[in-house]
Amino acid sequence: MTLQDKFAQLDQQNKALLAVNFYNFETLSAVLKAAAAQDTGIILQSTKSTIDYLGLEITAKLARAAISQHDVDAWLHLDHAQDIDLIKRALDAGYDSVMIDASEQPIEENREVTQQIVEMAKPYGANVEAELGYIAKLGQSKEKAAFTQPEEARDFVEQTGIDALAVAIGSAHGFYDKEPNLDIELLNRIRQVTPAALVLHGGSGIPDSQIQEAIRNGIRKINVATEVKNGFMNTLREEIPNTKEIDLRKVFPPAIDHVQSLLEDKIAMINQA
Repeated sequence: MTLQDKFAQLDQQNKALLAVNFYNFETLSAVLKAAAAQDTGIILQSTKSTIDYLGLEITAKLARAAISQHDVDAWLHLDHAQDIDLIKRALDAGYDSVMIDASEQPIEENREVTQQIVEMAKPYGANVEAELGYIAKLGQSKEKAAFTQPEEARDFVEQTGIDALAVAIGSAHGFYDKEPNLDIELLNRIRQVTPAALVLHGGSGIPDSQIQEAIRNGIRKINVATEVKNGFMNTLREEIPNTKEIDLRKVFPPAIDHVQSLLEDKIAMINQA
């Protein structure tokens, strides 16, 4: 099943899919173990930073091998790509989905480059995601407000032909300084005017009740990254001072287990929406 078909199925069910960033074998393993334990599909996300760290071929082949080993429905997604060449290489490497993020450019430039990626992805049958509005990235101000507007979303999706749209409705990447307050009414209005699968970025730290309400009002993909990195590293920090073990294969499992448990709880919460 393509990711586009999965999104269509989720839309009929009014459900959503968790999309989780992985950074190495250990975090990849934790994500897939959680999906297998919950008997659910999952989107595996890698960014340019992970690809720079692991290499594109290793990233793609490692993900494919792990998916096969855990026997789960999973799709490999390139998240927040701004380099057209990287997107082309990811498609050649077998990615199921790519995101072109030109959201910080004027909307005309965002539309133009997104159209280019949609045409590029067609021969591969790949899902294409774009972003419209301002969703604060790491290090950027969370006070700035430029929410996605329904009419602009409708026109953007119609003109570009994208499959999925990341919307700015009050979320942000990284840690939140205060509890976010998603604009669910705006989300519902966007949902009414576009067939694209709507994506919630910055899913780490949003209260469960808001995530569930967002799903009921059209969100089909929920991105999580910060909680994975934070949970993994904090567990290691707790474990390492208490051991003299030098075998990495014995040091990493508690951190893997922590991330698996965290994601199992999040998947269960999403499925209960």
